Amino acid sequence: MKYLLLVHHDEDAFGKMSETTRKEMLHESVQLTHQLHAKRQYLSASPLQPASTAVLVQVREGKPMVTDGPFVETREQLAGYFLIDAKDLDEATSIAVRVPGARIGTVEVRPLIEISGLPTHECL
Repeated sequence: MKYLLLVHHDEDAFGKMSETTRKEMLHESVQLTHQLHAKRQYLSASPLQPASTAVLVQVREGKPMVTDGPFVETREQLAGYFLIDAKDLDEATSIAVRVPGARIGTVEVRPLIEISGLPTHECL
């Protein structure tokens, strides 16, 4: 089963960490992806640009509305993701514990709904 691990943390606090610490966390994340790949569990992963670079898109009564970010005043922002394949929620959770961002924020573990007829990831 596929799971999306959504990494949330405080962008301001992360930005105040030393460059060395941020690079070490990124290196740990890359190592984790290689470990998952070796077990055929890795599908995709990436950090995200800051929330201030995002836009919100809504369509109401056929009219698109695009709003610049950030949108929600929260302590933590969506910082990145891991898309994995795990046998169950327990295994997905045990992988989420290894995500470096879990030490400074929260990793949300969400199972995906498999829909037939979608293009496969080989098209990426």
